[in-house]
Amino acid sequence: MKDFRYLPSVASLRLDEMLCVGCGMCTVVCPHGVFEQNEGKARVVDLDGCMECGGCATNCPVGAIAVSPGVGCASYIINVWLKGREEADRIGCC
Repeated sequence: MKDFRYLPSVASLRLDEMLCVGCGMCTVVCPHGVFEQNEGKARVVDLDGCMECGGCATNCPVGAIAVSPGVGCASYIINVWLKGREEADRIGCC
């Protein structure tokens, strides 16, 4: 999903690696491959790929992930999918 970006470094996604227990749910539920497992812990490998859907935070059993679903780039990315980049640029975000 490298083609779907809005603004760099604006995603609200935060991962507390100290709280992470390495269950791997974030890597399973993330549709854009934002996370990977490394030495028994999750880590963010593509912050700009996050569309802030909230699936990772919802499925994290220990609350190590925080994200504000639907803010930032999520609506823009969805509009690109549905209406094309030109129309999404015209509409803007949120």
